[in-house]
Amino acid sequence: MNHPVAVIAGDGIGPEVIAAAIPILDRVAAKHGFSIAWEHLPYSADHYLKTKETLPESGFRHLRDDVAAIFLGALGDPRVPGNEHARDILLGLRFKLDLYVNFRPVELLHPDLTPLKNSAPIDFVIFRENTEGQYLGRGRSSGDEHVAEEVNTGKGVERIIRAAFEWAKAHGKTRVTMSDKSNAIPTHRIWQDRFKSIAQEYQTIAAEHRYVDALALEMVREPQRFQVIVTNNLYGDILSDLGAGLVGGLGVAASANLHPGKPHALFEPVHGSAPALTGKGVANPLAAVLTGGLLFEHLGHPAAAAEVRHAVQELLSSKLRPPDLGGSASTTAVATALADLV
Repeated sequence: MNHPVAVIAGDGIGPEVIAAAIPILDRVAAKHGFSIAWEHLPYSADHYLKTKETLPESGFRHLRDDVAAIFLGALGDPRVPGNEHARDILLGLRFKLDLYVNFRPVELLHPDLTPLKNSAPIDFVIFRENTEGQYLGRGRSSGDEHVAEEVNTGKGVERIIRAAFEWAKAHGKTRVTMSDKSNAIPTHRIWQDRFKSIAQEYQTIAAEHRYVDALALEMVREPQRFQVIVTNNLYGDILSDLGAGLVGGLGVAASANLHPGKPHALFEPVHGSAPALTGKGVANPLAAVLTGGLLFEHLGHPAAAAEVRHAVQELLSSKLRPPDLGGSASTTAVATALADLV
């Protein structure tokens, strides 16, 4: 079985972590009887600065129709201060492919990675609505007045909440927590209404609500109690970074952009392009590798995904770690050691 996957290595440390992750993923795939046909595409800041092209319509159609998934390194470059290319590629793909689920696991893979005094297991996921909210960029600007609009539709809110409950049901979870700010933002009441209605269809799963400020506090005080969190675009973006901080930082934070029931999907490590680290050989490739594990799940290879995760756990139990996790190992050294483990 050979899966065609497009690679957009992107900017900054993106090409470095992608180059480190792919051989590891290839080795795991071979052990489990499948392969990935990686197709490297040029879209990046370099490409934009040379051609003024972000993601052409022909490129979008190819990504929509001809590949099983997209593996993205990172986008963002100080030479493009407006981030036009990043917006058109990343947000453009999310919106045009209707990838309404931003799925972000928060799992403590080694107890000494958490800054919390209590190193008890942390293992929950965040379902962030990915196609509405303030990220649509609606609003107006006139002189000194800048107004941003937040969009919450019945369809958009209902489907992300339902996706969270369906994932919880499929994975044996017993609690879904919805977060909004409906006590201060009247339009968030649609989240309350849809959540209460949908929760009635899942009687074996406890449904609870937290205002986002209270949830942020509780995630730090007692992260072990959470299993599935579902929230809007902006809050999901913030809370998932907080979650990453609880389990070691962005260097171990993976994400998937999905439309459940459809083949389109985009996988991206959360850490961004980190221009200050570019070319220094110190970028942490583990988030990219773990993101590859989510890719394997999407392609229908859960055992391969589990092996990726277990290999990262085994590496973290050794003394060989990248600088952001308290070690001194280079990107190449981490990748080599991880490849040896699989």
